[in-house]
Amino acid sequence: MDWASVAGVLLALAGIIVGQGLEGGRLGSLIQPAAFAIVIVGTFGAVLLQTRPPTFWRGLRMLRLVFAPPPDNRAALAREINAWNLAARRDGLLALERYMLGSKDKFNAKGLRLIVDGIAPDKLRHILDTEITAYETEQRQAVRIWESAAGYAPTIGILGAVLGLIHVMENLTDPSRLGAGIAVAFVSTIYGVGLANLFLYPVANKLKAIVTQAVHQQEIAAAVFHDIATGDHTRVIDERVATLLREQ
Repeated sequence: MDWASVAGVLLALAGIIVGQGLEGGRLGSLIQPAAFAIVIVGTFGAVLLQTRPPTFWRGLRMLRLVFAPPPDNRAALAREINAWNLAARRDGLLALERYMLGSKDKFNAKGLRLIVDGIAPDKLRHILDTEITAYETEQRQAVRIWESAAGYAPTIGILGAVLGLIHVMENLTDPSRLGAGIAVAFVSTIYGVGLANLFLYPVANKLKAIVTQAVHQQEIAAAVFHDIATGDHTRVIDERVATLLREQ
């Protein structure tokens, strides 16, 4: 669990609630189901309209990574790289087959298989680079739904405000119903702007950082596979491992 993300969400909500209290307002005045429905349903409806369903659902599933990010396995990957290099130099490239069969990472297993199959180093690197590009494109398209939602939410909030004002104008002769319409109008704007800037944009940026780190690891692994296939100097691989372990 990423407690920093949890704390960030709670701190953002606390700021709004405390600010509302300091201004003398009531928490209940910020709870407007109609405004919530307009902003949430409208925002994600617009995102779904512009996105292919598989990409949309993939993006929604990625939300869990914000609060439960994938483990940092750079040290484990560094140990695997050293083991691959040692086995290839000591026993030949075919010795990497047992590492290929035991690998739980599909990308690493593919790289090792290409080496064992005797694919030319340049062709191997091209195949792996294509794989990385496809993975990155798929992941970033999924992350983009959160950026899109952050862009739509404030506008949908304004739409909710206009609907609230229409409700007010329709009931000018009934003062008892004016307050509800005005509340929906202003709270819709708060929901739209607050949701975008306190949740949607931060989620999108966090997910982009996670994807960037995963792609970085794949790029390092692809370079290592090329180095092993060409029989490059161990020092070159050590430098790549050092880059992998560098704090990001």
